[in-house]
Amino acid sequence: MKIRQLALILLFGLLALPGLCEDGHGLWLRGQMPSDITLRIDSTMPDDDGYRISGRTVTARTQMGLLYGRYALMRGEQGESHPAFGLRILNHWDNPDGSIERGYAGKSIFWNETTRQQDNKSLKDEKLSPLDVERIRAYGEACASIGINGTVLNNVNASPRMLTRPYINKVKDIADLLRPWGLRVYISVNFGSPKALGELSTADPLNPGVKRWWQQKAKEIYKLIPDFGGFLVKANSEGQPGPFDYGRTHADGANMLADALKPYGGIVMWRSFVYGAKHKGEDRVKQAVSEFAELDGQFRDNVILQSKNGPLDFQPREPYAPIFDNMKQTKQMAELQITQEYLGHSTHLVYLAPMWKEFFQQVEIGNTAKHIVGIAGVANIGLDTNWCGHHFAQANWYAFGRLAWNPTLTSRQIAEEWLAQTFSLNTSTKEEAGGEAVLSMMLRSREACVDYMMPLGLHHIFKFDHHYGPEPDGFKPQYPIEWCPVYYHQADSLGIGFDRTKATGSGASQQYREPYASLYDDVNTCPENLLLWFHHVPWTRRLSSGRTVMEEMEYHYGRGVKEVEDFIDIWQKAKSDIDEQRWKEVDKKLHEQLENAREWQNVCTTYFRSFTR
Repeated sequence: MKIRQLALILLFGLLALPGLCEDGHGLWLRGQMPSDITLRIDSTMPDDDGYRISGRTVTARTQMGLLYGRYALMRGEQGESHPAFGLRILNHWDNPDGSIERGYAGKSIFWNETTRQQDNKSLKDEKLSPLDVERIRAYGEACASIGINGTVLNNVNASPRMLTRPYINKVKDIADLLRPWGLRVYISVNFGSPKALGELSTADPLNPGVKRWWQQKAKEIYKLIPDFGGFLVKANSEGQPGPFDYGRTHADGANMLADALKPYGGIVMWRSFVYGAKHKGEDRVKQAVSEFAELDGQFRDNVILQSKNGPLDFQPREPYAPIFDNMKQTKQMAELQITQEYLGHSTHLVYLAPMWKEFFQQVEIGNTAKHIVGIAGVANIGLDTNWCGHHFAQANWYAFGRLAWNPTLTSRQIAEEWLAQTFSLNTSTKEEAGGEAVLSMMLRSREACVDYMMPLGLHHIFKFDHHYGPEPDGFKPQYPIEWCPVYYHQADSLGIGFDRTKATGSGASQQYREPYASLYDDVNTCPENLLLWFHHVPWTRRLSSGRTVMEEMEYHYGRGVKEVEDFIDIWQKAKSDIDEQRWKEVDKKLHEQLENAREWQNVCTTYFRSFTR
């Protein structure tokens, strides 16, 4: 018991780290832990890092449970709570040079390797830049405070350099800093690494030499990092190498890596985001099911299929990904995007909890979807002073952690917690001022974004590559058609929308379980907010509002703009409740968001009106 108590003292001694609230740019953590909390270990509780709070007493089976419970007590929680998922992991799309793919908050907090050696020998001797120890510890505390227990340190479009010794050594250093906060580290790996590093002539997963190479690499990593979590893999998608290069299957590739990690307790998270490799020309939203459904039940027990929440690519609104309906004998993780690639980057205020709740309810996460064992979130964290580029973007990091622990929490509950801890705003009154008004702004923001970008199920009509701003007329003949906006809205003189029905379209509706297959397939029962995702409909079709399709689109674009105008008014009235620096910075962002919303409205309505003459 004395040893355990000492360990707790060492663990909680790290809680007073400086820097989280400097210059009004800190995270939701406020002040110090209360000193009168009683901590108790109860070995009879479930072994899942859950906790029980009664008054000022926190009881848990594990030390991490006690840590999570202390933060819960700071939020005002009472009673018993256990995580819905064992894996609650951030995915950082950070590159060795410090850049971040889809990063809108500055450079990486982990990597800053500006020198690039060309030959493989010098790669092994490369010296890497030192870590910002205090920042990484602060990051670890922020994650621990909301129950996140894992982090993938680099981009899914992985550099083979990550598996060289200098990088493994740095991963070890990061793991040592994050371990007290209960975070296991993982890395994304390039499937072709043995060949790319010049150590083998092939990366064929069934080749005995390749198997030995990965086994030795796993041994090397675990000797330095005994609690290393495992690998995240993007293979045979968007030009990345994979088992298809050798006539093998996803299961062949994933199982080979899983076998290398198995002796150490490691896992393989194999992404199902695949298109353009095996089913070229097929409706892109169908390709994940087409590639993986026949492999259900063929993966090792330490392989987890990681799938985006929607079947396309993190759009402002998508139906849920049907791969969750088709892989019942394979462990799965849901991948959410915290960074706002398609939602205004770090400029727009878009609170994402309502989007994720919509997804959770459809796939029955936390209820009957027992094969979903974890939640991953593509992080929005960088070196910006406020961590996330937009002060309100911190709420999405916070909401991800809270929902990964407890998906039954409401969007309102989470926003109330965050506002109280971050801005000390009281949301208990019903007056249209102060905390309640700012809360209303957050809760309405996602639907407002859908309105001024892509209402009624429109999707992927962004400007090419950077995905910021509208380009509904986008077409680049040098790229596959499924990369172009005109492919997705299918507008012509007769109507608009992508036909994914069984009878006349791509048949994507039939990849869903019932009742969704029939619901989506019938134009008369398809939810109007997904109408143009599943159906090509006449411009003159009357919707439930009595307006035609074109009139309804114009109505939504206009409503979205008006919502942002109202957000600016709400923020103006909240000026006296917010410190000057953060108030000004958010106000500037909101005015930029309004300009963008008006651009979306003007460009899209003008373009689509041209088809209705």
